[in-house]
Amino acid sequence: MSVAAHSNPISLHQDILPYVLPFHHHIITKYGKRCLIWQGPSPRIIVTEPDLIKEVLNKHEVFVKVYAHPLNKLLISGLTVHEGQKWAKHRRILNPAFTITKLKDMIPMMHVSCTELVKKWQSMFGDKGSSHEIDVWPFFENLTADVISRTAFGSNFEQGKKVFLLQREQAQLIVQLSRTVYIPGLRFLPMGKIKRMKEIDREVRDVLRGIIQRREEAMRVGEKTSNDMLGILLESNSREVEGDGNRKELGISIEDVIDECKLFYFAGQETTSNLLVWTMVMLSIHQNWQTQAREEVLQVFGKSIPDFDGLNQLKKVNLILHEVLRLYPPATTIARVTREKIKLGDTTLPAGTGLVLPILFVHHDKEIWGDDAKEFKPERFAQGVANATKGRIAAFFPFSLGPRICIGQNFSMVEAKLVLAMILQHFSFELSPSYEHAPVPVLTLQPKYGAKIMFSKI
Repeated sequence: MSVAAHSNPISLHQDILPYVLPFHHHIITKYGKRCLIWQGPSPRIIVTEPDLIKEVLNKHEVFVKVYAHPLNKLLISGLTVHEGQKWAKHRRILNPAFTITKLKDMIPMMHVSCTELVKKWQSMFGDKGSSHEIDVWPFFENLTADVISRTAFGSNFEQGKKVFLLQREQAQLIVQLSRTVYIPGLRFLPMGKIKRMKEIDREVRDVLRGIIQRREEAMRVGEKTSNDMLGILLESNSREVEGDGNRKELGISIEDVIDECKLFYFAGQETTSNLLVWTMVMLSIHQNWQTQAREEVLQVFGKSIPDFDGLNQLKKVNLILHEVLRLYPPATTIARVTREKIKLGDTTLPAGTGLVLPILFVHHDKEIWGDDAKEFKPERFAQGVANATKGRIAAFFPFSLGPRICIGQNFSMVEAKLVLAMILQHFSFELSPSYEHAPVPVLTLQPKYGAKIMFSKI
């Protein structure tokens, strides 16, 4: 069904639900919002009621995460997949890297990457006239990877870029593998794709291990800790160990640190690049909102480089980003499995029952958002998420909810605001006639044919 649905682009005004998730759309349309499907011998419940979604995401000790495929851990590991005490320890050690104070300190590193992007786009105009077509999707992928490389590894960002390229290849292999039937034990055989995936994992871990070991050695000889994510993480880990009599078991191992660094890349890079590309598409279509956003940016910053405090004043830009996250959330579904027998609403679920929380469907539900649910209307968030969802907060969860809400959501939002502000300062833009609308889930929701946009310099 997915192959058939994704074979051609759709119109800009067409409902994206049957295009993005054709099977889920078929099941929900035919059997209702709460229904049961089987994946081989495993039952799965589709949960769309916000109250039940809130319960699932809050009771994370009972409704636990599960790998869709055992080889997914070669790409996605670290905090996002840990459970119980291990998750609590990793979250505690990682928290210092994501405080508002540390986020402010990372803004200059983000500036460098954003400035390079703007200059690169400006150089494309030359003598070719007043407008120029740019496919922004690959640029945003590279930009967000560059930002992660700088903010995570500081002076080692060139090596960080190497990790990104390897992780990108790994993601493509994971997607290909997800479209095949998993045969238990197959991952242990030295077959083509599986062999390459393991090679990539070893190479990524070797690069990251080298960076981490050099940083740890610098810390041992008394050098000042770098103010990037890795430096903050290692310092936090050191305090955790030293705080209770140098008990190493209280900290995390170098392999754990490597897993967290890999997660920085996947979660930080993918989420923000998706948010940026769909924001550009929406503002290209809705010129009135592009004009309002530009006026706000110029009122706050003029042509100066945006700073952290000013970014927090961009109210209309914030509304726009929230509406894009509603219509085009990076993750289209969340999967959980019951660790034990439990009652959810009026339904008793045995241990081992899978649950699918279809973010995209809930975000487009007319019963929650009104008859204009599929329209781009940022003003719906003017009085906050609670008002927009009529008090059902769990109807909007692009970064998940509850104790396991994405630790990097503030990082992603600040980066998106900064990039968007700098683009609005220097360019006006509209969709290219060659743009083809095709949002497809490739781990995250991506434009299948890129995002070709016509730019004019301001």
